[in-house]
Amino acid sequence: MTANGSALTIRAVRPILTMPDGANRLVVVKVETSEPGLYGVGCATFTQRPHAVRTIVTDYLDPFLRGKQAHRIEDLWQTMNVSGYWRNGPEFNNAISGVDMALWDIKGKIAGLPLYELFGGKVREGAAVYRHADGRDAAEIADNVRGWLAQGVRHVRCQLGGYGGGHALMPAAPAGALPGAYFDPAAYARTVPAMFTALREDLGFEVELLHDVHERLAPADAVRLARRLEEHELFFLEDPFPPEHHEWLGRLRAQCTTPIAMGELFNNPHEWMPPISSRLIDFIRCHISQIGGITPARKLAATAEAFGVRTAWHGPRDTSPVGHAAGLHLALASPNFGIQEWAGFPEPVYEVFDGCPRTRDGYLYANDKPGLGIDIDERLAAKYPCSEELPGWTLARLPDGSPARP
Repeated sequence: MTANGSALTIRAVRPILTMPDGANRLVVVKVETSEPGLYGVGCATFTQRPHAVRTIVTDYLDPFLRGKQAHRIEDLWQTMNVSGYWRNGPEFNNAISGVDMALWDIKGKIAGLPLYELFGGKVREGAAVYRHADGRDAAEIADNVRGWLAQGVRHVRCQLGGYGGGHALMPAAPAGALPGAYFDPAAYARTVPAMFTALREDLGFEVELLHDVHERLAPADAVRLARRLEEHELFFLEDPFPPEHHEWLGRLRAQCTTPIAMGELFNNPHEWMPPISSRLIDFIRCHISQIGGITPARKLAATAEAFGVRTAWHGPRDTSPVGHAAGLHLALASPNFGIQEWAGFPEPVYEVFDGCPRTRDGYLYANDKPGLGIDIDERLAAKYPCSEELPGWTLARLPDGSPARP
């Protein structure tokens, strides 16, 4: 039978690890089929644990999937999800995600259509993006925002210092303290409102500004920060609480109208259903690879739509271009799309990933190729082997040396 028939089977499932940007270890899954030359690619990137994901794909999912029908995406997702009995862990979710995206990629190629057509077709031509601007002070941040405005970008996330508020790092660790990036929550909470006061005075209210707390404040302090930022009319405030404290969202919602985005660290529906169904958040920020791929992301987007919550899929550089393409196809077809994070990539990444989405005038556009419209050059990918060194940005410590949440 042809590829359109039920005889199309999975021949092999392979992980591909590469690091073309020199910092983020990317994991891509390639699903090969019984039809010569027909394959799909998916994102399984968990940059802190890439080798664990590789092992799951190679030792467990590949033998589990060989010989199964490639068209039966829903059935394969459900059976993969319970094949290890315990489920909803990040390593296994990422491995499943890589397979799931690749299967959708295959289905689009067979249909000869971009994936957004299989999702019901476009409701918009491009996905509006937000970019990142940081700096040593508000003046430098404002200059960086103006740089994005000149390129047509209208949404910019503003952070004082580096990732997670590096401006508030302690100048030196306490005597005898363990290694780590020392972070002062009190200094952070004081300087962020002042930063936005200066930015609004300089830039006005025509540009949409965002901010990410990175779950690094005590819940009551996060509520206070959100209230202080209310006058600055943020497009959204991201991750004021870690998933363990989402019950604080009700208290936050009762005290201010600052739009809230959450979900970057969510793994399963028990984490995102309560805040969505209670209308306690305005944007859902899940990492598509982290929750298991396109199949659960489509259901999540539809659920969020029913409760008036918009999507803002997590889109850092430690999502592979394949994962960004998946988020883009969902964004183009989802009525409740809100915004897409886009950090951009250095040129070697574009060389390794043919068809990588690109931006123009503040919008991310998909090409018209079938499926995800993206591929990986394995020969070039092999030129950029993954470093064995663990990323250090997750190791933050409070002024007394105790561990802080990332």
